[in-house]
Amino acid sequence: MKEAIQFTALGEISHSGKTTQSAGEDRFKVLKDSIRDYEEIKDTIKTGIEDEEKILWQKKLIMKKLNATNTEWNDYKWQLRNRFTQVEDLAEIIQLTPEEREAIAVVGKTYRYAISPYYMSLIDPDNPDCPIRRQAVPCSAELDDRGELDPMDEGGWTPEELITRRYPDRLIIKVTNLCGMFCRFCQRRRLIGEHDTHAPKNRLIKAINYVKENKEIRDVLITGGDAFMLDDQTIDWLLSELRKIDHVEIIRFGTRTPVTLPQRITRDLVKILKKYHPIYVNTHFNSPREITRDSKKACEMLADAGIPLGNQMVLLNGVNNDKYVVRKLNQNLLRIRVKPYYIFHPKTVKGTSHFWVRIEEGLEIMESLRGRTSGMAIPTYIVNGPKGLGKTPLLPNYLSYIGKDKAVLRNWQGKTFEIENIV
Repeated sequence: MKEAIQFTALGEISHSGKTTQSAGEDRFKVLKDSIRDYEEIKDTIKTGIEDEEKILWQKKLIMKKLNATNTEWNDYKWQLRNRFTQVEDLAEIIQLTPEEREAIAVVGKTYRYAISPYYMSLIDPDNPDCPIRRQAVPCSAELDDRGELDPMDEGGWTPEELITRRYPDRLIIKVTNLCGMFCRFCQRRRLIGEHDTHAPKNRLIKAINYVKENKEIRDVLITGGDAFMLDDQTIDWLLSELRKIDHVEIIRFGTRTPVTLPQRITRDLVKILKKYHPIYVNTHFNSPREITRDSKKACEMLADAGIPLGNQMVLLNGVNNDKYVVRKLNQNLLRIRVKPYYIFHPKTVKGTSHFWVRIEEGLEIMESLRGRTSGMAIPTYIVNGPKGLGKTPLLPNYLSYIGKDKAVLRNWQGKTFEIENIV
């Protein structure tokens, strides 16, 4: 009979299968020490709930400027009508240098911007590098000419207007170009245009018919723009038509409204969605500061209706390319019942080069999460292949060697071990 071999947390091997008390104490000290750096810094990375006082101050300032009541503030249609679209209005809420004002005016002629009053209230006026400001307010770096307007070649993967199809059993239907806030890193900024437009019903019918005719399609993602910018009646009709198709198993929505316009998540909307299960929602938190009481309420309303929520974070320079920021974000997303789903490597969209990061940064973040937080808080790091080659997952390399009889791996602490590779 072979003697049992066990690796201890210190990398030692115990042939008895047991460890001494002192080794056990050291083991747990090692575990505590492995996250000491994060424990020391996490309170300086504030969620919107933790920095609520400052956000409420900004909210009052914006409400005063817009002469708004609380009822109006909580109405998403009012929020949309009162989006910030002029540099003069921005300057009344956040400090802008003359150079910044000029840059916003120039960039705005090429790339449209609009910021909901709610999302404006999240900007920290005392922090010129505020991650909310960086995502929402145009800057001169957008005039950098590198990249392409459609690096994923969505146009080349369009079998029917409004549809993008890159995979055998699923597709996207783009139903609107409208958003609560036009993100400065948007992959579809080429489609924003000068005016808010929803896809007309006759084009939606053509997209639905394409789904009907292709029986291998089992998964439909409704997106835009922001899919929840459609009115309740249109969403109800669209879901009803898709649910009449027997081979459509699941329907997903891509929406950033819980983050940028949480007032859109109403009881009426939730009742509609609940009728057509299974419905899934993927949203888009990029910063812990975006987790506020309002966004928490919106996510919990969806979750209470039995709708699973996933988060698709885009890795953005100056916003979240920091292992501690991502850990804080993902742990707090789980607290509001949102599962970290993807980290997207930024796409090389024209005008977004100031957000680009190196792949090594994404891998370092993934390495920092494994073992140091719940597996539930660890998303998949995705690089999108150019020209429609699809999503490719990346992981740090934990496999050192694989042979006929054994494999050699390393764990999250960097300790190596081997396992038998036989049947």
